Amino acid sequence: MSPDRVPRERVPLGEVRAVLAGHEAWVVGGTVRDRLLGRMTDDLDLALPDDPRDAAGALGRATGAAAFRLSGAFGAWRVVGRDAAWHVDLVRLRDGDIRADLAARDFTVNAMAEPLGGGDLLDPHGGRADLEGRRLRMVSAAALAEDPLRTLRAVRLAVGLGLQIEAETGAAITREAPGLARVAAERVFGELKHVLRAPAARTGLGLMEAHGLTAHVLPELAALQGVEQNVFHHLDVHDHTLEVLDRVIELDQDPAGAGLGDYAEAAGALLREPLADELTRGQAMRLAALLHDAAKPWTRVQLAGGRIGFPGHDEEGARVAREVLMRLRASARLVDHVAALCRNHLRVGFLVHERPLDPRVVWRFLEATGPAAADVVLFTVADRLATRGRNADAAIAAHLEVAHVLLGAALERRATGRPAPLVRGHDLVAELGIDPGRALGQLLAQLEEDRFAGVIATREDALRRARELSAPG
Repeated sequence: MSPDRVPRERVPLGEVRAVLAGHEAWVVGGTVRDRLLGRMTDDLDLALPDDPRDAAGALGRATGAAAFRLSGAFGAWRVVGRDAAWHVDLVRLRDGDIRADLAARDFTVNAMAEPLGGGDLLDPHGGRADLEGRRLRMVSAAALAEDPLRTLRAVRLAVGLGLQIEAETGAAITREAPGLARVAAERVFGELKHVLRAPAARTGLGLMEAHGLTAHVLPELAALQGVEQNVFHHLDVHDHTLEVLDRVIELDQDPAGAGLGDYAEAAGALLREPLADELTRGQAMRLAALLHDAAKPWTRVQLAGGRIGFPGHDEEGARVAREVLMRLRASARLVDHVAALCRNHLRVGFLVHERPLDPRVVWRFLEATGPAAADVVLFTVADRLATRGRNADAAIAAHLEVAHVLLGAALERRATGRPAPLVRGHDLVAELGIDPGRALGQLLAQLEEDRFAGVIATREDALRRARELSAPG
């Protein structure tokens, strides 16, 4: 096997070798693993016996790339190519010895190395055989105790690479799971994002639950087990939550299959857009799926006739989503977006009984949901498709009818933006003598709604309508 095949051509392997010529350097870890799996990557992991600072600087200068130290990564350096098309990570070998370094790694599939300049695979722990056998096995019993984050990383690797966790390793994951409480939240979130981005995210969450990780990473999800719902649901809150996740993933992968009609292509493009924290809008929606019903355990009430309700769980769920994501050190942009999906996940369903939708109803929905309007519509479709209790087929058809109208309006607003107002506040102050304040803001908002509804179309129309609305009595 040739190290030339480790990265894609965008990684300047020839220049890396030239810069490090005459120095001991090893291609290690995930780079070797992914090559053996036939998975091409845009990164190169290198280990050197000495401090990699000088090597990183020299490599950056030779390739015109940026070199910087990775914070909290034990002296590791990263060199990032132009437009982030590739990167090289350089670390110092533990005890200056490649075998000692590999022995201290987490899993055998990550404990292999090749000389940068070419040579045989170094595989002292049987990583290649484990890859061929589709096994995930720890290098040593101390591997997970040394860094409890590796318990969650095991799940990430299992679902991302299609590996089965070996029994002894599984027992160690369960034993060391409480240690996640000592791990920095940013690191935990980093691994959780990998699990949720995977096509087999549902399998990953099942592994987390089976090994006791969920209680330490997302206790809010574990708390949903056994919370029964009304007759319009066929599952308890926990299992419904996971089914919503499934529908979100399906929507992300195949929007055309969700009944979106002629908006399927635009919806797919929206879901693929990068949002925040290395997540696309579609991937962020997976977090909303897990958290949107998080408040149901304590908002559950018994209504007249034996019915069950969860009043206020949308607003409360948004609050919980904020708390969870802030605990995980997510960005403000991601926190706000996911909270918006949770807060508004009932809105489309409430409008089913107002069909056909008046333009004013559509306008108020767009105003209430803001920049997340299209995402909200798509999320409610996933939620509705996962709700298959009494009268499910008719309810789904009605929901999709409303969603189609709202999605079209939301996508149009994203494409064109808000139109410039026909009149502004200072116009109304000058023309009508209205004092600045809350009433003026409400009048301007009403004029925008009237315009969307087709009642007014020009500046003169807007001024006339403003006079009507502000007239005494």
